[in-house]
Amino acid sequence: MQKPNLTGTSSLFFLVFLAAVLFIPFLGNVHLFDWDEINFAEIAREMVVTDKYSQPQINFESFTEKPPLYFWLQAGCMNLFGVNEFSARLPNALLGMLVLPVLFLTGRKLKDNSFGFLWAIIYACTILPHLYFKSGIIDPWFNFFIFLSIYGLIIAADKKRENLSNIKWLIFGGAMSGLAVLTKGPVALILTGLTFGVYWVLNRFRWFISLPQLLLFIFSALATAGLWLGIDYLQHGDKFLKEFTVRQWELLTTADAGHGGFFFYHFVVLFFGCFPATAFFIQAMVKKEAADKRFTDFKKWMVIFFWVVLVVFTLVQTKIVHYSSLCYYPVSFLAAVSLHNIITKKWVLNGWVKTITIITAFPFVLAPFAAAYFGQHMSQLKPLLKQDAFATENIQAQVQWSGWEFLPGLFLLTALVLCFLYFRRQKIQRAVWVLLGGSLIFIQLTLFFLIGNIEAISQRASIEFWQAHATEDCYMTSFQYKTYTHYFYGSMKPQLNKNYTNYEWLLKGDIDKPVYISCKVTSKEALEKELTDAVFLYNKNGFYFYKRTPQLK
Repeated sequence: MQKPNLTGTSSLFFLVFLAAVLFIPFLGNVHLFDWDEINFAEIAREMVVTDKYSQPQINFESFTEKPPLYFWLQAGCMNLFGVNEFSARLPNALLGMLVLPVLFLTGRKLKDNSFGFLWAIIYACTILPHLYFKSGIIDPWFNFFIFLSIYGLIIAADKKRENLSNIKWLIFGGAMSGLAVLTKGPVALILTGLTFGVYWVLNRFRWFISLPQLLLFIFSALATAGLWLGIDYLQHGDKFLKEFTVRQWELLTTADAGHGGFFFYHFVVLFFGCFPATAFFIQAMVKKEAADKRFTDFKKWMVIFFWVVLVVFTLVQTKIVHYSSLCYYPVSFLAAVSLHNIITKKWVLNGWVKTITIITAFPFVLAPFAAAYFGQHMSQLKPLLKQDAFATENIQAQVQWSGWEFLPGLFLLTALVLCFLYFRRQKIQRAVWVLLGGSLIFIQLTLFFLIGNIEAISQRASIEFWQAHATEDCYMTSFQYKTYTHYFYGSMKPQLNKNYTNYEWLLKGDIDKPVYISCKVTSKEALEKELTDAVFLYNKNGFYFYKRTPQLK
């Protein structure tokens, strides 16, 4: 299995085609996952329903946790392809068709065609980065803009460039930082600023760009972000800025509900989630190489970039997998450095690199075998879940387990064995492409065999309930758990009675329409005690459903 012998132009077309084949098909085959995917899709849906795009909203009320750029992309897709899962995920799939060529072009500029191609393929074959292109969450676009912003700074700092070129790259880098702000918020400026600052400190406080150039970068960022923030301020005053700032501070300093975690949470996520890049990334981190100054300097930037992101989000109290996803760019770059040197036989494949590769692969080999076994023997999980009543009922979902769910694990195991056999026979390039190709096919097989069943167990009963009542003139809410499912899959519409946003009124007030309520088994007793007029409808897979009916007058 040899790497395709591609020129620069054909590499670009191949990567665009590969991304389209990998990321676009079957986007709509599985329901959106609660919270983030459904939350973001609902914001876009409400833009489409109300034809109001100036400010995000949830339940047709102002939503001040996120800026609107990503939701504009989703809403645009929904206007073209309808309000559905495909449209909600399409922006990230299209981004994948952009990221792989950009990495190739960046790597080619730094070294050569083969390095650029390798960097792009590693990014596509690494588990978490790949999965994010098939998701409906904000972070892939946010990460891309931040990476381009840092890249603009790096190019502008190249002293060999003419001043006019520096200005262009500074404006470009600042604009990308501004777009990142419009995607997720001012944390973009913090991450870019810290990366800049750490590089400046490690550069012994020598300025690698002039103060006027730095001010130009900052002005470009603020001007780009201000395109929306300024208009929003004129239209709605300072409400968004105030509430958004408060919310971001809460996420930084407190563990958001359902999103706590241990201190080294992101270290573990990246260690396993970035298979098969992890071991090679670590090797490049600890090993020096002989390279030209420009390449060495870029590597220094990427190492700083990685540690800034990891340290910042390790210190943040809210622990969400997405937060450390910005590390995927430096991780994939450094893995490409390592593998390129191994392929060209400048470095050897150390034993500890093989060991880490096996360790990081182990959960992904084991999980499909475990799924295949327990899918046929769900009763054996009950003793393990006896302390979690909701999970115990989740696994009672009627899911079609074929018994072939082990195939992704078997395929990955086979690829690992072949990879190490080729390494032993000094067929280095073939070993690398077997490892990367094996990971890529493993991801596709896992999505085919497992993701639908995972979704069915975890949330489908709730989604089906809301879909069944989507055409009714009614209210919908949940009891003692956070969800956005009823908004999106219940096709919620603006209501004339403004009390519909009053949680207490929906549960206990003098309602004028039926109210459908869901809760988890863990809250069933509390609901029945507090809501004495709520009529139990049915329960399924850990979710309990009730209805309040208006009193006749």
